[in-house]
Amino acid sequence: MNIIRFVLGKIILFFDWLTSPKPLNFSSEKLEFIQNKVKKMEIYEFRACPFCVKVRRFMKKNNIIIKVKDARRNKDFANELINGGGKLQVPCLRFNNDENKWLYESNDIINFFIDYLELNNEQKR
Repeated sequence: MNIIRFVLGKIILFFDWLTSPKPLNFSSEKLEFIQNKVKKMEIYEFRACPFCVKVRRFMKKNNIIIKVKDARRNKDFANELINGGGKLQVPCLRFNNDENKWLYESNDIINFFIDYLELNNEQKR
């Protein structure tokens, strides 16, 4: 089973690299707005997880640059995720603000970004 996961993970990463989206052209004001809104966020992932790839691709396309923590390769990140968010599930978006919220599920994270960053719904793909 581990061999199958390993091979599938490599295939997912290869096709992600092969079809990587180009960032959209936003105005400098929009880029600054996005970076100011996300500067206290982090995302926990497993690099080859297809749901994490989905979120990363959306972030790249929409110029969302936040700290990425691979909870599979780094046990400290995995422990942060378990202790803070309550479970070892990825992707997980962490808001490092006064509330210290944790948001799971790729579609929920993408929809949050669309609303929070005032992105157009057609950019969801």
